[in-house]
Amino acid sequence: MTLNACILIKTVPLQTGFVLENTRSLKGVRKAFIVYGRYDMVAFVEASGYPEIRKLTGEINSAQGVRSTETLVQA
Repeated sequence: MTLNACILIKTVPLQTGFVLENTRSLKGVRKAFIVYGRYDMVAFVEASGYPEIRKLTGEINSAQGVRSTETLVQA
């Protein structure tokens, strides 16, 4: 089963570019880009299941420059 998810990311000011490049390099990230508003970035990911999405979200959330994430899964 393949799952798609949208990960909304808040970053530390002035570190968004670094977080963007780091996020784009992760396996499973299909697209990532900067947005304006409540969140600073959005990443669209594809994974084989919920455990893989959980792992990917954890990697992004624990990266330097990331304040918080919110993950929306398309089942």
